[in-house]
Amino acid sequence: MLRSRIDEFSSVAGSMAITPTHRKTREWPLLILALALVCAVCVPLWQWSAGHNSAGGTWIRLTPERLGRLLLGPEQIACYCCFVWAAFILGGRYREVRRQRASFRMNLLPTEEGARILPEDARPLLRKLDQTTGRRGPFILSNMIRLALGKYAVSRQARDVGDTVRTQAEVDLGRLVTSMATVHYLAWAIPALGFLGTVRGLAMTFSVSADEDSTIPAFLRQATTHLDVAFDCTLVALALSLVLMFLLHAVQRDEEALVIDCQQYCLEHLVNRLYDLEPTADSEHLAWAGVSQRVRPHET
Repeated sequence: MLRSRIDEFSSVAGSMAITPTHRKTREWPLLILALALVCAVCVPLWQWSAGHNSAGGTWIRLTPERLGRLLLGPEQIACYCCFVWAAFILGGRYREVRRQRASFRMNLLPTEEGARILPEDARPLLRKLDQTTGRRGPFILSNMIRLALGKYAVSRQARDVGDTVRTQAEVDLGRLVTSMATVHYLAWAIPALGFLGTVRGLAMTFSVSADEDSTIPAFLRQATTHLDVAFDCTLVALALSLVLMFLLHAVQRDEEALVIDCQQYCLEHLVNRLYDLEPTADSEHLAWAGVSQRVRPHET
């Protein structure tokens, strides 16, 4: 078992050229286990309680007319439109994340053990990068490497390259968050539409109560129908909102993980492999201080 897990992690690291830092949580198997555990406890208790209380064990009759009032209506249709629109956007974003993941297998940087990158290697690596990714569309990883290599070719210092990678990762992450504004609005609009239907149903119920010519049975039937409309809109809207929020957070998590993996790829195979030809001001100062300390005893 341990050997298989090590082989699994090594295969993932080899395909993405990124060293894994933690074990991934298997969320879907845990979800299935949680559902099985809850159902195993709650279903027998529900059947036992229904057997002692026959009135509480009856289900509501879901006739075609009742289903039509539950699932169809102006507010429900508006919620469906918002949900489908947001689902299409999230589906496109998920496919884009999968496409971006393919850039880790393009060998954009030398990943051999012990490889070093000199300032003279920056321009050839940039040309190789453009040839590899030119026809495949933009990639977050390739853009991050391009900016980092361009900075290294000019400044010839690894510290500036690390700052460039960090800044570009923050820019890409902010761009991904900002581009989700439409989906965030739709996730907020669906419950608002449900509450709008609730207000409409309650208003129609109050208008029925003001009619003095209707009989008691007719009044109760009309009032119940309008109350069904009020609460059905909220039920459908909240159910769609729960599903949409889960999809939204799942896609956002994958996008954030993509940017973090791109940053780690640049740190492992670019920043840590750079060779500083020119010493920094701090190292020059320390070297001069050491020379002065060695020369001073001879002078005395």
